[in-house]
Amino acid sequence: MGMGGRRADVVVLGAGAAGLMAAAEAGKRGRRVLLLEPGERAGRKILISGGGRCNFTNLGTRAENFLSENMHFARSALARYPPQEFVRLVEKHGIGYHEKTLGQLFCDDSAKRIVTMLERECGESGVEIRCGVRVFEVSRRPSIAAGADGSGDAARFAIETSAGRIECGSVVVATGGLSIPKLGATGFGYELARQFGHAVVEPRAALVPLVFHPGDAADWMDLSGVSAEVVAATEERSRPETKGRGRRTPEFREKLLITHRGVSGPAVLQISSYWRPGAQVRFDLAPNREVFGAMLAKNARRDAAAVVSALRAILPARLAERWAEVQLRAGEDWTNAGVARLEAGVHAWTVRPAGSEGYAKAEVTAGGVDTRELDARTMESRRVAGLYFIGEVVDVTGWLGGYNFQWAWASGVAAGAAA
Repeated sequence: MGMGGRRADVVVLGAGAAGLMAAAEAGKRGRRVLLLEPGERAGRKILISGGGRCNFTNLGTRAENFLSENMHFARSALARYPPQEFVRLVEKHGIGYHEKTLGQLFCDDSAKRIVTMLERECGESGVEIRCGVRVFEVSRRPSIAAGADGSGDAARFAIETSAGRIECGSVVVATGGLSIPKLGATGFGYELARQFGHAVVEPRAALVPLVFHPGDAADWMDLSGVSAEVVAATEERSRPETKGRGRRTPEFREKLLITHRGVSGPAVLQISSYWRPGAQVRFDLAPNREVFGAMLAKNARRDAAAVVSALRAILPARLAERWAEVQLRAGEDWTNAGVARLEAGVHAWTVRPAGSEGYAKAEVTAGGVDTRELDARTMESRRVAGLYFIGEVVDVTGWLGGYNFQWAWASGVAAGAAA
């Protein structure tokens, strides 16, 4: 059914987590809200998240859990809509949940419950959700006209869609990033931002497995499936204009998983958001532990078997044996200095990835609409009145563990309360 000639107060582009939240919030204020989704249904990324159970927030959410060229931008929205607010919404709808680890909250059953909850909130707020509608063009109207109902609301924008033309006073861009193309991810939000004069921080795959160089792959890929707890770190490589701001790349103590192509697991996904092509990734394979200290004792055994024995106390056997084989390949040095170098090496296993698994395997997209031209309280463009950017399309990227959903909820509420 067409929508030609329709008017609305607010049109939200994208019915993902942020878009659903913004639409419901705007609807609660009595705004006439139209939510457009090009896919067949709303909330597709929510449905596959958390193994189908949706890690919908993290109780420990702080601005420090996010990556952005402006590390302070997320503070306002996150403070105004903290995790406890979304938990109250979940409880209001009778959805069971549990804390898995490190403040991560998951549904007891299906992620479908979260999507249904958000759709119900939209319905109760009078929001019209239209799926299967593609947006071709968004333009500013050359003149400002009064609303069709005589309310005086400015119809600032004209939107050309596959269902006809729509005019509205506010546009909320919640189109997401480039991650998971099979779910319909596109760069439309970035194109729209550039069209209206906004800078875009170069998007890149984040929370994504990393791929070995061929030389490293030969040493490690047959250990696919082996995992260990590590501390992961990488070099800081920011845009030139951000250097000198004293930022430090975080380190993450979580599981590393060796795959048939490279490395994955929570530790790798976390550090991948900070990794840049050409940089090394460093893994401490024995966090807070001395591995080879006993070998320094008088009359202690010093040979490859002793190295493997010490490593097997902290690592899976196959990884312990392979690490010793690779490290001792260049020659054996059983002096105190040689043993000290082995100790240093186990705390700094370095890998220089050839790349990442890309957007197909990335949970989110880092980079996005530059926050310097957005109002941190409302997410409104400082260049174009009535234009808002929220969620993943913005240059705010959370750590693994529910942080990106909390940003979607918080930025959605910020825009919905103002649009």
